[in-house]
Amino acid sequence: SEAEYDAVCEYRKSLGKRFMPKEKLKRGKAKSYRTRLCDEEQKIVDKIRNGEPNNTDEEHSTKKSIRNILVIGDLHAPFTKFGYLDFCKSIYYKYKCTDVIFIGDLLDNHVASFHETDPDGMGGREELYKAKEQIAEFYKAFPVARVVIGNHDKLPNRKAFSSGLSSSWIKTIDEVLNVPNWEFEEEFVIDNVLYTHGEGRQARIRVMQELISVVQGHWHAKTYYETFTSERKFVFALQIGCGIDRKSYAAAYAKHFQKPQINVGVVLDNGRYAVIEHMKM
Repeated sequence: SEAEYDAVCEYRKSLGKRFMPKEKLKRGKAKSYRTRLCDEEQKIVDKIRNGEPNNTDEEHSTKKSIRNILVIGDLHAPFTKFGYLDFCKSIYYKYKCTDVIFIGDLLDNHVASFHETDPDGMGGREELYKAKEQIAEFYKAFPVARVVIGNHDKLPNRKAFSSGLSSSWIKTIDEVLNVPNWEFEEEFVIDNVLYTHGEGRQARIRVMQELISVVQGHWHAKTYYETFTSERKFVFALQIGCGIDRKSYAAAYAKHFQKPQINVGVVLDNGRYAVIEHMKM
C-alpha cells in the first residue's frame, strides 16, 4: 500500500539509503522497480498491516542522539593564538560535535592581575575591547555553548570585592562580552562527566578524589588522557592545554617554563571516552 511504501521510504532516508521515487509508481512501473525488503523494513510493513503504531522514526532518532562535546582550552583573550579558532572549528566538524564547552579563562584580564603587570602593556579599556573582538569571532562560530568560569575570568569581581564594592554594581560576564546564548557556570556535569576549570588539582587527582570522569584546563603545559577501571566502573581524566599565544607579554611570566600545549579535547559518545587533538605548529 502507499502507507507501507511511505514508511519504508522514510526508514531508508533515515539511513541515507536511496529509494524509489513515487513518480515511477504513478507511471505503472512499480513492478520493474520492486526491491527486496530487509528484515527491519519487513517489520515496518508488518506493523502497518497489523494496525500497530510505527515508532521506527522515534527509535532511530534515539539511536542518533549521540552527544560529542568539543572542549576548547583557555583562550586568554585578547592574547589568543592566531589560528586557534580555525583549528577549533576543524575539530568540531571532524568529530561531528553536537555541543561546545569552553573550559575557562576566556579572558586574560592582565591589567586586573594581582601579580605584576606590564607597564608598557594595554590599559584596561583597550585590553577589554580587543578581548571582546576575539570573543565575538568565537561566538559567531559557536553561537550556543557552555562556559566554565576560570580564575582569570573572576579577576574583575575579585578586584571589586577587595575594594569593598558590592557585586550588585557588577555586570555579569555574558553582559560584558555580549554573548547572551552562552551559559556560564563554575562547573558542569554532563553525561556523568565533570567539566571544571582546574584550579587546585590536576585532572587525574580530581578523578580519584571525586570518583567521576573529569575534564579540565588551567594547567597550560599539562595534557593527558588517562583511564581508571574496575569491574564496576570506568572513569577518565582529560587534562587539556590552552589556546594562548605564549609570545604575548601576558604570558611572559612563563617564558622559562615548559611551553604550553595548544590543543582541544573531544568527549565522545555521551561521555564514554575522549580524545585530544593538537594544533599543528
